[in-house]
Amino acid sequence: MKFIDEALIRVVAGKGGDGVASFRREKYVPRGGPNGGDGGRGGSVYLVADANLNTLVDYRHERIFRAGNGENGRGSDCYGKSGRDLHLRVPVGTIVTDAETGEVLADLSTPGQTARVAKGGAGGLGNLHFKSSTNRAPRQFTRGEPGEERTLRLELKLLADVGLLGLPNAGKSTLLRALSAARPKVADYPFTTLHPHLGLVRVEAHRSFVVADIPGLIEGAAEGAGLGHQFLRHLARTRLLLHLVDIAPLNPQTDPVREARALVQELKKYDPALHRKPRWLVLNKVDLLPAQARQQAIQRFVRAYRWQGPTFAISALTGEGCRELAYAVMDHLEATPLDAASTLTAQEEAG
Repeated sequence: MKFIDEALIRVVAGKGGDGVASFRREKYVPRGGPNGGDGGRGGSVYLVADANLNTLVDYRHERIFRAGNGENGRGSDCYGKSGRDLHLRVPVGTIVTDAETGEVLADLSTPGQTARVAKGGAGGLGNLHFKSSTNRAPRQFTRGEPGEERTLRLELKLLADVGLLGLPNAGKSTLLRALSAARPKVADYPFTTLHPHLGLVRVEAHRSFVVADIPGLIEGAAEGAGLGHQFLRHLARTRLLLHLVDIAPLNPQTDPVREARALVQELKKYDPALHRKPRWLVLNKVDLLPAQARQQAIQRFVRAYRWQGPTFAISALTGEGCRELAYAVMDHLEATPLDAASTLTAQEEAG
């Protein structure tokens, strides 16, 4: 299924029913007095986080959603029926923003979480409310109020524990295949994944985590170049970033250190909090290096990059080092509180 992560919809809450002016008219009850009931309230629009959904594709086809109107009041003290509330299901991880004001209305990050995004109008008052000692036969009543209308921007952020960060062809899709049962497209030429892929990595019984293959970034992504903001946002919810670097590029003119620094700068430009997330360096494609030169190449890269955090050397293609990486990630996630994922750590390059 194509991954849809944004949608623009219009929600309209129901109008409140009108109150009514009515009087008792019974044969043996002279001057029976007012008995006009109130109008029913209009229905409200709610968004509900549903763990069974993983895309906003349904909201690309239908864009206007209306709750029910309240019924008008009636005589004999009968109140109008309230309008039907409308509950719209969205995937867990959906950010709801008012498209006109930019205000964030809700962050639906847990299953079952509900947010009211458009309030139904209040029902009008019947003439029963206007009776007084000086006004025994009031004919006043009020109309129901209109419901709220809003244009909403729905934005889905992937809910993954680990994000794979790297330039196109760094080996992210291959690593996701090696760690999980996910099967993203891979190729032997530089290309970038067009849609995020999720994979469940099962280290052992009752120990697993979700990893997201984020589409490859290019220099200038924070300003919108390439896929730009469209996919950088998906890194925001991850608890750990694995920065994949091709340590053995086929093009001798390619400088892995410069490219690694450029990518990290894109993170910093886009969101400083994202830049501060725990980040590990994963040097991929060591199988392309001569066995006797691997350790020297790794040390040379780490020194040039001035990296002080955890470093792993792997081959996503052959699986070398992948098991050790998966266990280390699992241990880190179990030891890290969920609310500490965005705190500043020592896993940033010096300077």
